[in-house]
Amino acid sequence: QLTLQATGPAEVLARDIVTDADVQILNPNLHIATLNKDAVLDITMDVQLGRGYVPAERHAQDLVDPQVIPIDAVFSPIRKVTFQVENTRVGQSTDYDRLILDVHTNGSLHPEEAVSQAARVLQDHLQVFVSFHEEPVQEMPAVDEERQRLMENLSRSVDELELSVRSYNCLKNANIRTIGELVQKNEAEMLKTRNFGRKSLNEIKEILTLMGLGLGMSLDGVEWTPEVKQD
Repeated sequence: QLTLQATGPAEVLARDIVTDADVQILNPNLHIATLNKDAVLDITMDVQLGRGYVPAERHAQDLVDPQVIPIDAVFSPIRKVTFQVENTRVGQSTDYDRLILDVHTNGSLHPEEAVSQAARVLQDHLQVFVSFHEEPVQEMPAVDEERQRLMENLSRSVDELELSVRSYNCLKNANIRTIGELVQKNEAEMLKTRNFGRKSLNEIKEILTLMGLGLGMSLDGVEWTPEVKQD
């Protein structure tokens, strides 16, 4: 979460957003608001990792707090791409083509790296067409360490999350005993729990994020066995 607080009269810019070590403001001089005398601005922003474009309607599905305003999320660093094909000469031959790419990014990724990553993705997709007649090699199933770690985390008790007393008691009263049971709940469901507020929600989301987990997860196809001590 990022915060933005200001008191007028003032011009509020993007550099006024309070960040942590994992977040960098790429356009610090972006104008956000102009505050008149005695005006107060207090904003808390949820920042997430993602891919592509996510409309605000999808964020709104899990929100019940009327003070939260979902917005469209554009995760792609690419702002504009154009290309041009020109005739070029190689030695005495003049029937070659030259491709010119014009790539603009938001500054978080260099255009050369963007083209390189796109080429690797395209190469991976086209690999299936390299040979139609080769018999697929039967690979021995390997142990997926990441999946194994996921199943172990899901099976753990919520006692191990080291939550505040208030948050822990809310989970206990809601009969949520394991991390696997917790991550299947979305934000809206959690906020309906008695005495469970936004502060407890943010605490749990932060801890789950550090574990590579989050609320609203679908565990279809994931085998996990609760290992909870009986009271």
